[in-house]
Amino acid sequence: MIQKGRVLVRAAASLISAGTERMAVDLGRKSLIGKARERPDLVKQVIQKAKHEGLLNTFNAVHSKLGASNALGYSAAGIVLDTGDDVTKFRAGDAVACAGAGFASHAEVLSVPQNLCVRLPEKVNFEAGAFGTLGAIALQGVRLAEPTLGESVVVIGLGLLGQITVQLLKANGCRVFGIDLDRRKTELARELGADAVAISGPETRREILDWSRGRGADAVLITAATSSNEPVQLAGEISRLKGRVVAVGLVGLDVPRQTFYERELTLKISMSYGPGRYDPEYEERGHDYPFAYVRWTEQRNIEAFLDLVAQGAVNVERLVTHRFPIKDAERAYELIGNDGRESYLGVLLNYETGAEPQRRIIISERAARPEREKSVRVGLIGAGKYVQSMLLPHFKSAGVDFRSVATASGVSAQDVGKRYGFARAVSDADEVINDPEVNLVVIGTRHDRHAELARLALENNLHVFVEKPLALNDEELNKLLQIAATSTAQLMVGFNRRFSPLSRRAKNEFAQRRAPLSILYRVNAGRISKDHWTQDPEAGGGRIIGEVCHFIDLMQFWTGSAPVSVFADAVAATNDQMVSADNVFITLRFADGSNGCIAYLSEGDKKLPKERIEFFCEGKSVVIDDFRSSVTYQNGREQRTKLRSQDKGQADEVKAVCSVVLDGFPPLITLAELAATTRTTFRINDSLRSGQPMKVMSDK
Repeated sequence: MIQKGRVLVRAAASLISAGTERMAVDLGRKSLIGKARERPDLVKQVIQKAKHEGLLNTFNAVHSKLGASNALGYSAAGIVLDTGDDVTKFRAGDAVACAGAGFASHAEVLSVPQNLCVRLPEKVNFEAGAFGTLGAIALQGVRLAEPTLGESVVVIGLGLLGQITVQLLKANGCRVFGIDLDRRKTELARELGADAVAISGPETRREILDWSRGRGADAVLITAATSSNEPVQLAGEISRLKGRVVAVGLVGLDVPRQTFYERELTLKISMSYGPGRYDPEYEERGHDYPFAYVRWTEQRNIEAFLDLVAQGAVNVERLVTHRFPIKDAERAYELIGNDGRESYLGVLLNYETGAEPQRRIIISERAARPEREKSVRVGLIGAGKYVQSMLLPHFKSAGVDFRSVATASGVSAQDVGKRYGFARAVSDADEVINDPEVNLVVIGTRHDRHAELARLALENNLHVFVEKPLALNDEELNKLLQIAATSTAQLMVGFNRRFSPLSRRAKNEFAQRRAPLSILYRVNAGRISKDHWTQDPEAGGGRIIGEVCHFIDLMQFWTGSAPVSVFADAVAATNDQMVSADNVFITLRFADGSNGCIAYLSEGDKKLPKERIEFFCEGKSVVIDDFRSSVTYQNGREQRTKLRSQDKGQADEVKAVCSVVLDGFPPLITLAELAATTRTTFRINDSLRSGQPMKVMSDK
């Protein structure tokens, strides 16, 4: 299954970014204490999480995070294998350059968003194409410096980025002076066009002043990678009055104010490849910027750089010092981590494009066959943070057999597979759904794939446990319900809160009631960025569909009745960071006359516990605080219950799922309830748009 807006590429070559990747590898090698010293802010978050959610839940979350590997690399080239249905710029067989951390990684097959792919010019081979991303970074730095024909420009740092920058400036008609601590790099820069070079030292300032005819540099580009502040200080001292300084590399930025003030210098920090970088709308969702208004995007920067390579204006072949086949990639990382014992510059990884890519990797030979005739045999599709920290540990405790795992990244699939004892990591969802050893498919992907994958698994008569939400619109839901009603397998959804001991206790408190319930549910949801995928209508559906469904399901559980109408009113956003629908008051009426009010609010303080529920009926009140404690009020007395740690029901939910698979029990949440909960979220959004109450349609 090729994701929407993606290009599937068989890699031929990828470039190691020595500076960035070495830092990542060094951090990965550090002990837990070392990592904590690097990120004290995250240590505070862990402590806060432990206070709210308990030590066990926090341990699972931290363990899955620290145990996860990260895909390295962000610049590659290869051949298009296939494209998503909505991709029109590329077709199978095209030679392309690819960009993006997490997309253009060091891997045999890459799934890359279309705006991060560029067709290779005829004269550019795959190895040269693998320089595309780094070339775009250098080109964006040059653009920010705004050099004009004949200007004198200094480049500080002559690694890969600096060497490319020197050539780009020469192609632009500038006089170029290169500075580095390594004599071999300064000599290479001279060979590639630098007018003058120097080893950084006490005489550097005088040399540049002489070279610039006593005027100072018109512009300085810092392409070094160091935590030291010396490059910024040097840049200020060698610049002319009203000169420009651009920081392209990762350097210390304690700006010497007096120097920059006296010369009235302009300092710019380059944002990687160019406009579009870090914008999910551009990078992940394929929304290009208008050409007339944004001439140079990151994609168009890569195109321009590769055109210069094709014309011979930039020579990347001279920058390659080492080549390794992908099977020897470990040797490449030993090289860049050798603390200068062996000199290197451009390090390429090469791939065998003629061989059939491996679609499955055996992780555990012991687990290659089911060990028990009657067992829960899990196939996992998608393994995000929640799945790894809150679901898989409970499935493991329940004694399931882990069979196949597929994730968006092969690295994460192998990580999860090794940690939990999966038999194999496979290339895509189809491999999981068609695995004859699997009898339960667990779906933890982004929301836009839930309904489709659940439907395909049910068509194969496999039990399904899908994380919420069940679907993003009525059409998806109707198709899924139609299949679920005829499949011999069961559809289950991750509405875990109804399995919490405090939820069940509250239900029991009102088991004998004769009057309707009134429920007040306050959620201190916390702000999520507008750019987060959950806020995207197509990928995530928004937080009402994605999370408020939990609270609607709970109210159905407590009332034993379906919602029949809903009205919602949002707090108007007052700035660009707020999302109106993330601050909403929702009133629900149920078929038995009960009513519920959900206050879902994202603008509160993080210190306030997330959830508080209050029940009122026949002279009795119950209060649940964040699934840690509850109080029952009746006849002027109160009875308190306190759990040892927060329990939102995930463990008991997983046990119930396993019972359905093993013993043929019906799910504890019926299809009618699943449909009603999901449709109610759709009608909430309709109510917000119309300003009117909405009936919740039946699932006929």
